Amino acid sequence: MKRELRETADGSMTIYIPELEEHYHSYHGAIQEANHVFIVNGIQRFQTKDTISVFELGLGTGLNALLTAIWAEKNKQKVNYFGLEAFPVEQKLNFELKYDSLITDKKCDVIFSKIILAPWNEKTEITSTFSLYKYQSKIQTLQLDQKFDIIYYDAFGPRAQEEMWNFEIIKKVIAMLNPDGLFVTYCAKGQLRRDLKTLGLAVEIIPGPPGKREMTTAWNI
Repeated sequence: MKRELRETADGSMTIYIPELEEHYHSYHGAIQEANHVFIVNGIQRFQTKDTISVFELGLGTGLNALLTAIWAEKNKQKVNYFGLEAFPVEQKLNFELKYDSLITDKKCDVIFSKIILAPWNEKTEITSTFSLYKYQSKIQTLQLDQKFDIIYYDAFGPRAQEEMWNFEIIKKVIAMLNPDGLFVTYCAKGQLRRDLKTLGLAVEIIPGPPGKREMTTAWNI
């Protein structure tokens, strides 16, 4: 699968896949989108919890993991992060994204390098507050006997990857949520929200990042 680097509106880079006509992040701004969706409206809502478990579907470039690790360091909260990716990005291309040049945290370059170089299918301590388990697999074949406080659902959009948004896949992912756990995604499709409600979640419609009117979060009540 061919991948190309593209600059987004906030100056940060993303990856474009011509075959799918899809970007890994919003072309309106990769960093600001990830921060708005998964940090501000995601993990930040667990500020009172000592240890937080995160499952990300679509580890991709590692940007969401990077921002979460930085957040964990700043807030002195322990985060155990499980990142699922079926088609890992090549390390050379990952380093060319240069997120550390735009994220001002002084530890950003070291943390991002550790995330990129972390081995697959085993746990790695990235910092004293952030551990990462990168797992290469499709969600369809994943067998995981573990529950999480928050799920970052960051698959490609329904237009490019419709199968990732069908009811059975969403049901499988929601089954991995702890009670009072949170499902977070940039997607605002009505069918997704109806499916989440069918599964018993309390759906919230939240203003989206720049260039996107809405996004979706849902609590496992």
